[in-house]
Amino acid sequence: MYRLLIIAFSALFALSACTPQGPVLGPNGKPLPRVYKIKAVSTGKIQLRMLDSVNALRNVAGAAPLTLNSQLTAAAATHSRDMSVQNRPWHFGSDGSSPLDRVKRTGYTGIMRGENISETYETELETLSAWMDLSDTRNVILDPESTDMGFSWHQDKNGKIWWTLVTGG
Repeated sequence: MYRLLIIAFSALFALSACTPQGPVLGPNGKPLPRVYKIKAVSTGKIQLRMLDSVNALRNVAGAAPLTLNSQLTAAAATHSRDMSVQNRPWHFGSDGSSPLDRVKRTGYTGIMRGENISETYETELETLSAWMDLSDTRNVILDPESTDMGFSWHQDKNGKIWWTLVTGG
């Protein structure tokens, strides 16, 4: 009998670990954001995943694919860090620089076509989806004149991510 009781409690304990955990809800009843922690070794994978996703969307829209550009990526990285320092998502740097200024500083010889920014706890693909929901940010992604893309981010210690996507042509 004692052995049967131990087996029953063990089974209940094991099954309780299998219970799916739902999202944690905030005081407003909406799910709280989950922290998407980015590891330094994931940089290349994330950038290529974003490039592939953007190019898939562009393909459907009939636009030519973009190429990942290191100079535009440097401009994006600089701005992502700067937005974190300023603690606000906006297109101007703490030194008053515009997206055009930042792209020019990297030595990019093409024309800067657009910039999308975001402050979020979401993944890069969730951020891309949010950008596609708005006409102005969607137009940056699908701009038929764009040929190059830079993409980077900065993640704060609390998990907040500052995403920046820059296009040029």
